[in-house]
Amino acid sequence: MWPEPWLALNPAFEPGGSVGELVDRGLLHPDNRGIFRARATSSADGQEIAFHQHQVDAIEIAARRESYVLTTGTGSGKSMAYIVPIVDRVLREGSGRGVRAIIVYPMNALANSQRGELEKFLGKVAPKVTFKRYTGQESRAERDVILARPPDILLTNYVMLELMLTRPRERTSLITSARNLSFLVLDELHTYRGRQGADVAMLIRRLRGAVGAQHLQCVGTSATLAGPGTRAAQRAEVATLASRLFGTSIPAANIVGESLRRATVGESSSHRLTARVLASPPADQDALRRDDLAIWIEQTFGLGTDDEGSLSRLPPVRLQDAAGRLAELTGTDLATCARALRELCWPARSPATKTDALCSPSNFTSSSARATPPTSPSTVPNSDISRRTISAVLLRDRRGSRCSHSPSAANAVRISFLSPEKRVASGLNLVCSAAALSSRTTLRDCS
Repeated sequence: MWPEPWLALNPAFEPGGSVGELVDRGLLHPDNRGIFRARATSSADGQEIAFHQHQVDAIEIAARRESYVLTTGTGSGKSMAYIVPIVDRVLREGSGRGVRAIIVYPMNALANSQRGELEKFLGKVAPKVTFKRYTGQESRAERDVILARPPDILLTNYVMLELMLTRPRERTSLITSARNLSFLVLDELHTYRGRQGADVAMLIRRLRGAVGAQHLQCVGTSATLAGPGTRAAQRAEVATLASRLFGTSIPAANIVGESLRRATVGESSSHRLTARVLASPPADQDALRRDDLAIWIEQTFGLGTDDEGSLSRLPPVRLQDAAGRLAELTGTDLATCARALRELCWPARSPATKTDALCSPSNFTSSSARATPPTSPSTVPNSDISRRTISAVLLRDRRGSRCSHSPSAANAVRISFLSPEKRVASGLNLVCSAAALSSRTTLRDCS
């Protein structure tokens, strides 16, 4: 029933600085300090968010008023790389000047999720930057409010964008109010290909003509835009595709990729690795970062070096193939190596302590309950950085489908190792699959 498990790594990202640091550099408006904070409740002050380096790269490009494309992987915080510049622009130039940003999602679920994220940062009552969802899910009363008072940020889909351009009431209100449109964002850029891509490309040109915006910045995001050749050739190809779709020039230099870093510390040796395969898995963060088996996994199946000398993700491998390579290196039998790899992902419950060990099937939790890695007291990682908790992912084969960084996988289940009260913060994020999972887990799209 279950396919052969895959083993991969969800990597750690290079830090790029906190909101306050970007404000001090002049990249962000001072009011961003109070907006982009991690809060336990909507009324709590919270702590400043820290950005990844690729998010800061995108913010810098946006500050130059240039278009760009994010090609970083799933869980890398792509949405923050356009939400922050949009909010910053409205803060600098003033709210209430009509629709300043249109964000187009291929699925309503993504728009719904992004609205929830904006509510967490900006609040639901009298936000400094207004936002609304307009996807066809709204009631008549909600639509009337949006048309009467167009928001600064409009979350929609390409079907509704088409209707805005054709239906007189929407065109008179929303499109007319978008004369100062500054941002047009296409999320999940890879979905716009073939006939649908041509339709959306024409729709974008009609929108540009209708609003007459002189300095419109176009932003695209995708975790699965890739191709053969060198990294430079890939960036050039993505730039060509995005320029054709948006109808504006996007240079290859504005294709923003990941800035990865190692999560483990030190190097492993075959001698220590052999001893580690026969030992128990580590039980705390510091030990995990220095664990010889974790180091070997990261360097063998997690991170490699690309043609430019930068760290890059490696494709996943089947668990049995990984166990075979480990057995060959250590001289240990295949079953023992496979057990060691599984135990690092799913250690058994500890009967002596009567508490949960790194995980147990009864305590598998969905990605909405993830632990955050260690940070300085003044900042915390942004919501996507918190994915860097030790976790397991089930990659299910589906013929003909594609998934980010895993060409043979289509769906994923992300599961935290630790129960809520015992999660260990860590930069290492193991990605693999189990033969059986708790019924409380849910499949998530991996694109």
